Amino acid sequence: MNLYGIKAIYLFEMARTWRTLMQSIASPVLSTSLYFIVFGSAIGSRMASIDGVSYGAFIVPGLIMLSILTESISNASFGIYMPKFAGTIYELLSAPISALETVIGYVGAAATKSVIIGAIILITARLFVDFSIEHPFWMIAFLVLTSVTFSLFGFIIGIWADSFQKLQVVPLMIVTPLAFLGGSFYSINMLPPFWQTVALFNPVVYLVSGFRWSFYGVADVGVGISLAMTLVFMLICLSAVWWIFRSGYKIKA
Repeated sequence: MNLYGIKAIYLFEMARTWRTLMQSIASPVLSTSLYFIVFGSAIGSRMASIDGVSYGAFIVPGLIMLSILTESISNASFGIYMPKFAGTIYELLSAPISALETVIGYVGAAATKSVIIGAIILITARLFVDFSIEHPFWMIAFLVLTSVTFSLFGFIIGIWADSFQKLQVVPLMIVTPLAFLGGSFYSINMLPPFWQTVALFNPVVYLVSGFRWSFYGVADVGVGISLAMTLVFMLICLSAVWWIFRSGYKIKA
């Protein structure tokens, strides 16, 4: 294992984050803060509680998860796509670094950025609404697992994409709608029975539900199922990355 190579990729990606602090950190935090102002403070104060939790507090886990999903994919996909676009990918290809070490470096950096953003949003949310965290260990576990899983997914998109349009189509057309329809702003128990069944086919429901359980002890589906679904999706992404490189695919500009 080339730890120096992994460290070099990881530190380079993290350095890029600090160079673009407004875009990488401030922008998603500001966007999520607007949701807290509109839905949490303005609208939430006029809505009834859900499962004994005020609406403003209820949407905190969903909004954090929404940011984690989008930022994990964006950071990982852009991280591996930009060297392809700029032509600097040949420096990576000529270095004594394996595919596994490349994945660890890029995915590790993207997941770290997402966890940092999630932590900042969590702190920022306290300025707008009061909330509690009943299971802090599981909150951190779901935060890290989701960040790693969707960073892997973003890495796959970055390898596949050969244009900025392809880089954005999956997050915009698939992931973001699933996140909004995954119970970020409501409980799926509020839906008619038919749509509750349909919602269970949305993988984001299990992520949001498990993460919300770690805060308030309430969930739309069992926490064990949520954790299992998160791990299954992670294994699917790992298997996809393994298959990409095992099949002889070469990262190229």
